[in-house]
Amino acid sequence: MANKSKFQAIKGTRDLLPPETGLWSHVEQTAHSVFSTFGFGEIRPPIFEPTELFARSIGLDTDVVSKEMYSFEDRGDSSVSLRPEATASVCRAYIEHGMAQLPQPVKLYYMGPMFRRERPQKGRYRQFYQIGAELLGGSDAPAIDAEVIEMVMTFFDRLGLTGVELDINSIGHAADDCRLGYVARLKSALELVKDKLGSDSQRRIETNPLRVLDSKLEHEQTIIATLPRIADHLCADCAAHYAAVKRQLELRGVFFKENWRLVRGLDYYMRTTFEITAKGLGSQNAVCGGGRYDGLVELLGGPATQGIGFAIGEDRLILSLQEAGKGAAPQGRDVYVAWMGERAYATAVRAAKDLRIVGFSVELSPTELKFGKALERADKLGSRYALILGDNELSEGLWTLKTLADGTQQKFTEPQLMEFLKKAKSAAQRS
Repeated sequence: MANKSKFQAIKGTRDLLPPETGLWSHVEQTAHSVFSTFGFGEIRPPIFEPTELFARSIGLDTDVVSKEMYSFEDRGDSSVSLRPEATASVCRAYIEHGMAQLPQPVKLYYMGPMFRRERPQKGRYRQFYQIGAELLGGSDAPAIDAEVIEMVMTFFDRLGLTGVELDINSIGHAADDCRLGYVARLKSALELVKDKLGSDSQRRIETNPLRVLDSKLEHEQTIIATLPRIADHLCADCAAHYAAVKRQLELRGVFFKENWRLVRGLDYYMRTTFEITAKGLGSQNAVCGGGRYDGLVELLGGPATQGIGFAIGEDRLILSLQEAGKGAAPQGRDVYVAWMGERAYATAVRAAKDLRIVGFSVELSPTELKFGKALERADKLGSRYALILGDNELSEGLWTLKTLADGTQQKFTEPQLMEFLKKAKSAAQRS
């Protein structure tokens, strides 16, 4: 007989299981709640797009497009790719659905899986999850940049994420007297030290010199510290914009530090860039990155449109919360319904249904068990209460409720039971 292969998740992917998925749901529900208070609505773009969308927006010379995308030929010889990020998809949707005709700015957020074939490591997967937001249209007012940053910091605060630090920078805009001029100076300075740099940095001198500033190689740090700083080479308008963003953040009570080496790895960013780090992730401790990208919508064939947004690495955010002891508790039940006898079973089914309607998690034994066995199972499931229904309970019209933590029992009429459980749950939620 042939050996049957044992299927496993593909390298760089994994299954998310309870109780951990409870924490994922909490994080996502918090995002829905916080982002909606800032006027953002949810968008759900497809997980694959024309490859050209990402090539044009992210840049052919980036590692994402040249090395990491999952691309394949679809029927009809068109190339499609699993999305490596969602900003380009959101901008494509903005153009396709004529959102420029809506009141501006348009505020959108998303959450879901992304795909990059990079080396799996702690907190990084080939199928990973992002929560992000994009604000399109309106203006490039510094207050918009500050409010977007305030929103994501509010989200992390609501989650109780510890050790959160915000770094900001400005990378100017694509003009000879601003970023292009700075990049030329940077490239000249890098050429002088090229022989001392690693192969990746040497390659980036030609393809994207700004990315050399991202290097984490220890032997390159002293070299990078001597390079020209972009803040010293911003044009007057970009310098004024950056100063105003900092004032707006201070006005909102958002603490930050300036990081002259902070550049975004994708070609479409300009002016404000920011990164948020958290504890528990080692040296690769970033959980969120974002910035301004005026011109991206136009690059994709739409009207001239201002834009700013961010993406949160949800996998890394979850890991940081778990490291801080904020992991999901085992998934218990509010009430375990134990019954004996056919008459009691009919009442148990109705009781379980009524309890679920008002929001209790209920486990109803599918088969008749002796009460000792039923209580043992209720305890293993982490139930808070066991509702005991037998002939005596039905005859008396009084239902027995056992508190499993201390073993105490009380008898209630059906209405009294519902009222008791509602009050107990309300009290538990307040504590």
